Amino acid sequence: MRMTPDAGLFVTARGHDSAFDAADVLVVDEVLACGERLGRPVVVGLCGAQGSGKSTMSARLARRLDAAGSPSAVLSLDDFYLTRAERAALGRTVHPLLEIRGVPGTHDLALARSTIASLVSKQAVVAAPRFDKTLDDRAEPATWQTYQAPVSVVILEGWCVGARPIPDEDLMQPINPLERDEDADGAWRRHVNAALKGEYHALFASLDLRILLRAPDFACVHGWRLEQEMGLARMDGQSMPAMDAPAVARFIAHYERLTRWIIADEPADLVIEIGPDRTPLAWRRGGVV
Repeated sequence: MRMTPDAGLFVTARGHDSAFDAADVLVVDEVLACGERLGRPVVVGLCGAQGSGKSTMSARLARRLDAAGSPSAVLSLDDFYLTRAERAALGRTVHPLLEIRGVPGTHDLALARSTIASLVSKQAVVAAPRFDKTLDDRAEPATWQTYQAPVSVVILEGWCVGARPIPDEDLMQPINPLERDEDADGAWRRHVNAALKGEYHALFASLDLRILLRAPDFACVHGWRLEQEMGLARMDGQSMPAMDAPAVARFIAHYERLTRWIIADEPADLVIEIGPDRTPLAWRRGGVV
């Protein structure tokens, strides 16, 4: 049996791997050990606040896993958003805030489950959906990423992957101007929480290993998300960010309540503390059962 400690530090020093390398090695070792224990493909959940570096880490992990002889596929929860038309329908029939992508209740989880199942079981080329954030809609199937299945590891990364429902009593009071002014009766946040209790719980419960990149606090998220917008602008050839700082502040207000809850609740098997610059600082075992 492989014995590992319950916690540790990522130390950058002469003669040692960088903190990022050390974190990647730790996670890959955990994934491979999980696969050996289960004797089947592993589905990993990687959670982190918006802009925390989870997509970049997922790509690094995939390269290491592929090199270790465990072919992998990386899926982003963001790529399973409902279409723009579907979210518009939710906005009309349930609550206007559900037209905005991101929160639980705005994803096509049936598509996510079927894609994961195909990746770990089929002997075929499997296409994984792609969402075009510059269009705020699902991209054309011809542009989707393809993988040769079956793979040994599926990494599902996303800002709320693994999140557990918030206690109902904690939903009572609004925590920001968005909730105060646009969800005064709490109907939107109750709908989001109900989704976490239902189909999201079923998806997250099926994960074999849950990893959390734990942000220092919610204040970091605004700067991280603004960096992402500037990156989108450069990718799209624009001269200005897709959203400016006030627009980003309003956008992330949709995710503030659940992000703060995830930071406090730590719904993961492995918690990796990151600094304001996203550098991995320390790790410990989480409390997921």
